Amino acid sequence: MRESSEPQPSLNKDPEPKMAKTNVDIHERLQYIGREFVDICHYIILFLISVVVVWTAGKEFLVIVQKGSADLKDILMLFIYLELLAMIGIYFKTHRLPVQFLIFIAITALSRHLVVDVQAVSDYFHLWLLATISVAIMVLSASVVILTWTAKMFGRPEDYLDDHQSTSTEHHLPSVESAKNRHK
Repeated sequence: MRESSEPQPSLNKDPEPKMAKTNVDIHERLQYIGREFVDICHYIILFLISVVVVWTAGKEFLVIVQKGSADLKDILMLFIYLELLAMIGIYFKTHRLPVQFLIFIAITALSRHLVVDVQAVSDYFHLWLLATISVAIMVLSASVVILTWTAKMFGRPEDYLDDHQSTSTEHHLPSVESAKNRHK
């Protein structure tokens, strides 16, 4: 037999690259299963919340009908239910839960409290409660303005998500090119 100077291909190839690829595949599958599980839980819980909100709003409406008239507190309560349902509807349509809607609900609830419940407290406490609730409404309103401004200037975190299509974590961070394009 003649020996050749060419290197012979090794029959025993290094199993390390195949093992690493298998680990990545398992990791990607587990991430996919985890994301799907969280999505399913979100949908179930939001559906249950929707049912409870509709049920409670229906009960409130029946009380208004039985009473024969609607007070301002009843109307504001129905608006709170409407805002909750709108927020849930937005999540089902866009798969995003806007914080602004939670703030709008808080502003409406504080306004309802300001109009309805503050009248029942003593005069001295009434002034402090009125001032505190008014300041809280102003702070919440300012937070909506700040959130809207920052979203326009810098984008929202969910703008970088590809509706769960990407399997790596790189899609959670803005790229250098997207930051340059946004500031032009």
